[in-house]
Amino acid sequence: MKVYGYHLPAMSSLILWGILWEIVGRSGLTFFIPPFSEVIGTLFVIIGTPAFIKALSETAYAFFAGVFFAVSIGIPVGILMGKNRLIDELLLPWVNMFLSAPLTALVPVLMVLFGFGMKSIIITTTLFAIWIIILNARAGVRQIDRSMVEMARSFGAKPLDAFFKIYFWAALPEILGGVRIGVIRGVKGVIIGQLLISIVGFGALFELYSTNFLMKHFWAVLIVLFAMAFALSEVLAYLERRVAYYAAKR
Repeated sequence: MKVYGYHLPAMSSLILWGILWEIVGRSGLTFFIPPFSEVIGTLFVIIGTPAFIKALSETAYAFFAGVFFAVSIGIPVGILMGKNRLIDELLLPWVNMFLSAPLTALVPVLMVLFGFGMKSIIITTTLFAIWIIILNARAGVRQIDRSMVEMARSFGAKPLDAFFKIYFWAALPEILGGVRIGVIRGVKGVIIGQLLISIVGFGALFELYSTNFLMKHFWAVLIVLFAMAFALSEVLAYLERRVAYYAAKR
């Protein structure tokens, strides 16, 4: 961040927002926003409790399982859509529709089909993350220089070899961009699933703290959730920068 010609550390904006949060909390304008210092103190109190550890493990399991299925299905489907016109015309309208549709409306359908357990939460997480991964993988493949594909064919590359050695690596920057956005959407999906399908994990803590007006506890858990999403996003953004040279090689 740059202010009046001076470069400030990258986390300066968060510090400023923390100070503003503390001022609003101390002013007593609303009970909904407690002082930031008290929220941090509460965070250190609850972070080692059995209830928090159980909620964290349940949320992490549902999230990583959902993202795993979104990545393992979304990347191959996106690559196939980018390289095959017929598959692209068949699937693209559906992908665009699910990407723009309010997926929360599908939660009752998932509850009827798969029950009220962890399976429905994982599927909800997958549905929130997969569509942007598909579109980004498709966009990466469509930007590949066709001469690379023709060269692979002239050297006798099999379709599976071309899939992994040409399409995947050449489209890797866009694929990682889609995975990064999909991970962020997956965080939203897992919390919605835990609030609407089965009150477990962080969803159970949010429900407990909000109904009992424990705002310091509520915001403490929310900070943990935001920190997890931010950390995962930054790791994937770093990987994007590391493989950015592939875009130039194309």
